[in-house]
Amino acid sequence: MSLRNRSRLVCLLGGSGFVGRSLAALLVQHGYDVRIPTRDRARHRELLVLPGVDLITADVHDERTLAALLRGASIAINLVGILNERGHDGSGFRRAHVELAEKLMRGCQEAGVTRLLQMSALKANAERGASHYLRTKGQAEQIVKDQAGQEIAYTIFRPSVIFGEGDSFTNRFARLLKLAPVLPLPRPDARFAPVYVEDVAQAFLRALEDTETHGKTYELCGPEIFSLLEVVEFLKRELKLKRVVVPMPDPLGRLQAWVGDYLLPGKPLSLDNFRSLGVASVCTEDGLALLGITPQSMEAVVPRYLTGEGRAARLARIREQSRR
Repeated sequence: MSLRNRSRLVCLLGGSGFVGRSLAALLVQHGYDVRIPTRDRARHRELLVLPGVDLITADVHDERTLAALLRGASIAINLVGILNERGHDGSGFRRAHVELAEKLMRGCQEAGVTRLLQMSALKANAERGASHYLRTKGQAEQIVKDQAGQEIAYTIFRPSVIFGEGDSFTNRFARLLKLAPVLPLPRPDARFAPVYVEDVAQAFLRALEDTETHGKTYELCGPEIFSLLEVVEFLKRELKLKRVVVPMPDPLGRLQAWVGDYLLPGKPLSLDNFRSLGVASVCTEDGLALLGITPQSMEAVVPRYLTGEGRAARLARIREQSRR
């Protein structure tokens, strides 16, 4: 592989996920080759329509496999993250966030990767995070900073809740509203500055092409702050549904989270989610503005995908643009 090709080869961990699909399409559109490991290649075959994407069946948690995936690339992007674990002791979060970050840093050093972009979370804190999720995201940040040395230029991103077609935020509440005539809502006053997935992808791209972002952390927020209750009421209006939304006091909300954590399949709401909701997911700086990006609002974007503009059509447009 030539040096020129190597300089444009990205190993994108989490590339088959919600943010990863948008970022992969954007990278291809801007001339990058993208290597995406996935446990289930057939499930994510829609990515194969993007020229320049190499979709590989692989387990990134296997250190030798990860090292092989990084060979030949000059750029690594880590989007891997989980919102819930199978158990309850934090070990699932540590594996997905902390242990993978350790393996990734070793793999980058061994493979000669010189650029790393790391997805974290707003209000991540290695020691004082309110939840396993926020603590382990903070610990992963610290691993990147401590182990990058002079060889790896890193940039860290801390988004608020991310919305867009296929998200686990607006779509989850939309499904609940369609199913339930009465929706009990824990932490109704939880605050967010929801950021559009395409703006997040654009932030990663801008950072790749700007050396001024090396060694920096960017908070990513949308243009408006909402409470969780306001988000749900907005979705209810857009879906034209007559539903009763019942704000739950914290003791009942915690009980609801316990039931979701221990008794319901798929953990629609866990105790760890409940703890995370207790921290306002609002930026203290405008990272998108620092990167020259004007964020798009929920009101402008969400109605499009709630009413059916599909990802397949968007991928087809990007594929056509990349051929020009």
